Amino acid sequence: MTEFDVVGVGLNATDTLILLSHFPAYAGKVAFEREILSPGGQVASAMVTCAKLGLRVKYIGTVGDDQRGRIQLASLRESGINLDDLEIRKNCANQTAYILIDQTTGERTVLWQRDECLKLEPESITPEKILSARMLHIDAHDTPAVARAAEIAHQHHIPVTVDVDTIYHGFDRVLPHVDYLVASSEFPVQWTHERDPFRALEMIQEEYHIPVAAMTLGALGALARTHGRFIYSPAFVVNCADTTGAGDVFHGAFCYAVLQNMPLRDALEFSNAMAALNCTALGARGRISTVEEARALMFRGERRSHPDYEPYR
Repeated sequence: MTEFDVVGVGLNATDTLILLSHFPAYAGKVAFEREILSPGGQVASAMVTCAKLGLRVKYIGTVGDDQRGRIQLASLRESGINLDDLEIRKNCANQTAYILIDQTTGERTVLWQRDECLKLEPESITPEKILSARMLHIDAHDTPAVARAAEIAHQHHIPVTVDVDTIYHGFDRVLPHVDYLVASSEFPVQWTHERDPFRALEMIQEEYHIPVAAMTLGALGALARTHGRFIYSPAFVVNCADTTGAGDVFHGAFCYAVLQNMPLRDALEFSNAMAALNCTALGARGRISTVEEARALMFRGERRSHPDYEPYR
């Protein structure tokens, strides 16, 4: 019997948000308005989203024992996530990011650092840690460890979702075990060297036999391919305060939608709505909303699309 709906294996980070009235020109200088310490990180924030949507969640990863690590740990505990397999690394600084937020647009620029002492080793990933779940969600950073987790899940018919934003050495060992690839818009082109993003996504899907291959498009929404056809879901227009964490919330919402057996088009729309709502507040977990709030936006919200994707709507 499964204990958890979702197990997440991957990164967390503690961010310093730096609010700017406007982004300076290259080599320029500008006073910032304030700074805020805020917990984030790809898989950790996705798992917090899942927990806030009512799923039973476990997070597997590492955290430093410094102030930033304690902030992250407090946030995860407050969310009710199971942390039995979270490793606290002694005398190790937690992953950190300095996020410069242009308040005129809400767009952000990220400067990040992760110490080698936080590396998650594949030996930490044992079958019993993975087989307790209905779904596995991973990123790609500690590639041997997430490859091990994905292999275990795949062997036992547990669906695997992955959030990947750039090229990682050895990631070809992960892709054969993935059921739901939700990449950044840059990843398919970088991976395949195919300039056409539609063709690039199709190439990855067919080479690795991935049932659903998708990419997030930022302010334009998301595009997915399944059963030989593309599905496009435009983004929602909101009063954006900060785009930090929008993709992480999208992934958590997507995990929820898949486990609720939503049709793919509805899953993309729901995930877009959750991501958009999170952009209306500061921080990676600034406004992780309820199902009801997301559905209200889906019902009444204005959408932002692009002519390149509109034929697949």
